[in-house]
Amino acid sequence: MHSHLRVWLSSLVIVTAVSSASAQAPAQAPAKSPPRPAPAAQPARSERSPDYPEHPPAPPEQVAHGQALFRSNCSFCHGSDARGGEKGPNLVRDVVVLRDQNGETITPIVQNGIPAMGMPKFPLSASDITDIAAWLHSQPLSDRGTPSALDILVGNAKNGEAYFNGAGQCTQCHSTSGDLAGIGGRYEPKAIQNLIVSGSNFGMRRRSAGAAAPAKSKPITVTVTLPSGQRVEGALDHISAFIVALRDSTGTYRSFVRHDTIPQVVVNVPFQWHLDMLPRWRDTDIHDLTAYLVTLK
Repeated sequence: MHSHLRVWLSSLVIVTAVSSASAQAPAQAPAKSPPRPAPAAQPARSERSPDYPEHPPAPPEQVAHGQALFRSNCSFCHGSDARGGEKGPNLVRDVVVLRDQNGETITPIVQNGIPAMGMPKFPLSASDITDIAAWLHSQPLSDRGTPSALDILVGNAKNGEAYFNGAGQCTQCHSTSGDLAGIGGRYEPKAIQNLIVSGSNFGMRRRSAGAAAPAKSKPITVTVTLPSGQRVEGALDHISAFIVALRDSTGTYRSFVRHDTIPQVVVNVPFQWHLDMLPRWRDTDIHDLTAYLVTLK
C-alpha cells in the first residue's frame, strides 16, 4: 500500500511541475498568414506608351530637304508649316502622318493623289517623300495651332497678266470679261489663290456678305461601261478599288462592284488641268496670277 501511495504522489508532483512550467512559459504567437503580393505599380503618366509611333530625330540635312520639298509642292494647300491652309488640312496631327514611320503611309497618297478631294498626284520619288515625312515628324505635336497664314499679295500683277494671257494658257478656259469678271471684288485674295491651285471654287469665301454667291462648280463625273456595253454616266458619289457609285441625271443612286478593270471606269475631273499643273507651277507664277486677278474688280 505504501508503494502505491508513493507512486501516486510522484505522479502528482510531476503533473504539478509540468503545469507550473506551462503556466510560466510565454504564449506562442498565432501563425501568420503568408503576405499577399503587392499590387503592380501603375506607370506614371509620362511612362504611358505613346498612342502613335515615336520618331527618332532625322539627320538635319534630311529634314531641311524635306522642308524645301514640302514648301514648293504642298504649302499652298496645307500651309507653310503643314498646320493647315484654307484648302488642305493640318498634316502635323493627321492620323496618316502620325502612324507613319518613314513615309510608307504617305507615299501612296502623294504619288496617287486623291482626285475626288482635289488633291493631285505628285511625281516625287519615294526618297523625296521620305524626306518630307522626316520634316513632318520633326514638327512638335503640342502646338495644335490655327491654320497658318499664307503670304498672298506678294506677286507682280503685270507679270501675272502676261502669264494669264500667254504661257499660263489660262485664256483657253477662262475670260476676264466672263467667268472671272470682277473676281477681285468678290473674293478674298486667299480664296482666289485657292481657285488657281485647285481649279474648284469649293470653300471659297466671298469678300462681303452682299457679294454674289459663287457659281456652282461643275461636279466630278464618271462613266461606267458594263461588260454588256451599256454605259452609265453621272456625278461621282464614291469610288474605291472595290466599288464605284454615282447619281445619274434623274438623281438615282447607282453602284457597281469592281473587279480589276471590270467594269471600265472613266472619271472626268473638270479642273484636272489645274491638278496636273500644280506640281509644275512655280511659286512666282501663282503669286503673280493672284496679284493680277485681285485687280479685276
